[in-house]
Amino acid sequence: MQLSIAVRNARLDAVETTIGANAILEIRTGAAPANCAAANSGTVLVTITLPADWMAAADNGSKAKSGTWSDASADATGTAAHYRIFASDGTTCHKQGTVTVTGGGGDLTLDNTSIAAGQAVTITGFAWTDGNA
Repeated sequence: MQLSIAVRNARLDAVETTIGANAILEIRTGAAPANCAAANSGTVLVTITLPADWMAAADNGSKAKSGTWSDASADATGTAAHYRIFASDGTTCHKQGTVTVTGGGGDLTLDNTSIAAGQAVTITGFAWTDGNA
């Protein structure tokens, strides 16, 4: 199956709309759960309330973060390995994926995956591309 760029852009924009404004991003240790419906795993290292419009408009079948995603004080010490994005209620998981150092190929990238409690953390990259091109 192949979709037009317009349809792929619409699907990507619909994901952000469904998750909603001020989504909650958690960066955690360990492997991600089997799917978003599964219970949380690992230790929460970072919690960020994302900007109201947290993703740029989809373009050419891809969508990237919008605004600054940062936490002035990490919650715990550990190695970042996966993330989960929740609705603003902080309990409904809608998206999850891998975390790596910038250039490491993860779904979400940081300048350093070794996090110490209290340190400032800034997300350096986050984007996704719709399939079926």
